[in-house]
Amino acid sequence: MATRRSKIRRPSSQTPEKHNGQPGLILAHFGQVSLVEDGNGEVFRCATRRNLPRTVCGDRVLWQASNPREGVIVRVLERNTTLTRPDNNNRVRPVAANLNQIVTVIACKPSFEYGMLDRYLVAAELIGATPVIVVNKSDLLDTESRAKLEQRLAIYEQIGYSLLFISTRTADGLRDLHQQLKSHTSILVGQSGVGKSSLVQALLPDLDIRIGALSQVTGLGRHTTTVTTLYHLPDGGDLIDSPGVRDFNLSPVPVDQLAQGFREFRAYLGQCRFHNCRHASEPGCAVQDAARSGAINQRRLANYKELVRMMTGRT
Repeated sequence: MATRRSKIRRPSSQTPEKHNGQPGLILAHFGQVSLVEDGNGEVFRCATRRNLPRTVCGDRVLWQASNPREGVIVRVLERNTTLTRPDNNNRVRPVAANLNQIVTVIACKPSFEYGMLDRYLVAAELIGATPVIVVNKSDLLDTESRAKLEQRLAIYEQIGYSLLFISTRTADGLRDLHQQLKSHTSILVGQSGVGKSSLVQALLPDLDIRIGALSQVTGLGRHTTTVTTLYHLPDGGDLIDSPGVRDFNLSPVPVDQLAQGFREFRAYLGQCRFHNCRHASEPGCAVQDAARSGAINQRRLANYKELVRMMTGRT
């Protein structure tokens, strides 16, 4: 598979020799099988040794070869960051590891939900990743519609988020997106139908070749298109493509930590009358005062309160 050769970092406190394995990068995970890329860019089908945590896309591991194209993962190295989400049984599941940028893709069609957008932004803030908002299918917007949408999304630019309008049909904004992704490990997230597949295809012109090569390694046909997969970008950086979702919920976090996920709240945290203020309905709340004065967007505060309700079961 012809891709950019990535240099896999080794942890300073542990050497591959000590653990009798060579460093590798997880490109994708299928049930009991992981696709591991070695330092030369070669891909191997690997099982994971028992008693090890389940690997996810972006994990750095140590592994041993067992056959010409197969191996065994013997150690999962410490993750710098982990994007998680609760599963259907409300158990926290990792989605991807060692990313430093979360790119949330929305579109005018299907219409997007601000609560879901905010949940992705909060998830990025809480793991220390850079949040980016991409409005795809911008060619479907006439001048008036685009102006209205820009006005509605202006709050995000005002609090410091990168906002890009993209069209894969006209190539509008693609150069800016390439620059935003360069030198980062980014994950593309968003609801089904926002055109993420066409966006990935525009960013990776040889995507079909890469998917075909990975599918050949797994022996699972084109199954790679339905799982979270890491690709190397031609101009530098890595792109993790995740399947579209109907909804995205945050993994449970303490309320005081949740407030840190709304970056415009931070200037007011610690100034409330009560030290354990949830910024919901308490008197003397600096965050609510800031919202009343217009310093904090009321819709963002309402979405925060909804998250508090979901996390605590209280209003």
